[in-house]
Amino acid sequence: MYLKKYHLIQHEKNTMTNKKPANLWKPGQTGNPMGRPPGQSEITKLRKSIMTDAPDILAGLVTLAKAGDVQAARLILERVLPPVKPTEQAIELELTGETLTDQGRAVLSAVSAGALPPGQGSQLIAAIGALARVAEIDELERRLSALEAKS
Repeated sequence: MYLKKYHLIQHEKNTMTNKKPANLWKPGQTGNPMGRPPGQSEITKLRKSIMTDAPDILAGLVTLAKAGDVQAARLILERVLPPVKPTEQAIELELTGETLTDQGRAVLSAVSAGALPPGQGSQLIAAIGALARVAEIDELERRLSALEAKS
């Protein structure tokens, strides 16, 4: 039961779960019309008070960082500069082997010789493995077709 426009309304409950129906309110209707107005939460008030002092706080941090405070410098740099992500140069690699196994060996040789970064080598080995699975499916399909043709 709940009070709606000063009239007591009773809703049927689901007998299996004993819960009220999920759609007691119409779309766009709030369940608490006299609730807290927007922008009045404690966090919003705290943010507003900090924003008035933010330029002074930042200036103090910069002054401390310039004076040699490592923690202040780290805080500024972590918030201003994004972290550097490693990137790998594209390398042209010739896979001369006739079989997928030979090509995999060529990739491993290039990685061990330092001509190919390990991350790229790992990706190439994974791609060769996926290609091997596709080739295996093609071979099974070809064999199945040949058996069906004999029958």
